[in-house]
Amino acid sequence: MPLSTQSRLLRILENGEFIKVGSSKVQKTNVRIIAATNVKLKEAVDKRKFREDLYYRLNTVPIIVPPLRDRGEDISLLFRKFASDFSDKNNMDTVRLDNKAKILLSKYRFPGNIRELKNLTEQISILEIERNITEDILQKYLPNNSNLPILKRTYEEKEDKNYNERDILYKILFDLKNDVNEMKKIIDTIISDNNTSIADNTKEMLIDKNKTYDKKLIIDKNLDIGNKNQFQEVTEVVNENESLSIESKEKELIIKALLKNKNKRKYAAKDLGISERTLYRKIKYYKLEKDH
Repeated sequence: MPLSTQSRLLRILENGEFIKVGSSKVQKTNVRIIAATNVKLKEAVDKRKFREDLYYRLNTVPIIVPPLRDRGEDISLLFRKFASDFSDKNNMDTVRLDNKAKILLSKYRFPGNIRELKNLTEQISILEIERNITEDILQKYLPNNSNLPILKRTYEEKEDKNYNERDILYKILFDLKNDVNEMKKIIDTIISDNNTSIADNTKEMLIDKNKTYDKKLIIDKNLDIGNKNQFQEVTEVVNENESLSIESKEKELIIKALLKNKNKRKYAAKDLGISERTLYRKIKYYKLEKDH
């Protein structure tokens, strides 16, 4: 809410007065306001993005609702509630989770919160013939979010820094560097082994004749460019047939994020660490509207 709008709302709360758009007549009202937000308002007040006087006007009886992932056993209870409601509505047997499935469900992060759990319950109720849901059955319905390089940030970091698609690219580069370093460690360990034949065979498996080697410098964006000691030299293994285009990697990550979040751009942008406007621009650029 813009600061100008906040001041008008404050006037209604303090005096009970408002003026309709296009009118000059002051009118009276007597209402109570129930407000909900996912923003930490006290921190927004400190950053002068939310009026302090309005904050204390609204903050009469605060009710803090933690996200679903922090509510432990509530997850399986809510699953049972949604499953029961759905079975009553559609005159069908209720699905039930076994113990291992309950543990698996409690470990899922639920970025879509209660709505995602409700949709998941209805989806399983409709598609599964078996009414006793095991861990293996449940696993098929939980998105695999281990393939996306997510940058975890605090609320302050999101507000203070201008994060965009560059952060995704840096993450990709650092992951590639780590993979190369792991490969080098494996090769060095094998070479140091007394059994030379095993080392030679393994090296042949890891090093293909079709691969070339190129030395590049990967530079952290926060490093002092004048300090040469801060540069890290990395040997990258490049397959001639493999595409290392930054655009193709970025497009692949965007597609994965959209699929994971069922084409909900708000949550996809959040997972990728970019703004929704940036994601929309990228979707237009890569012509992904019809595909996803």
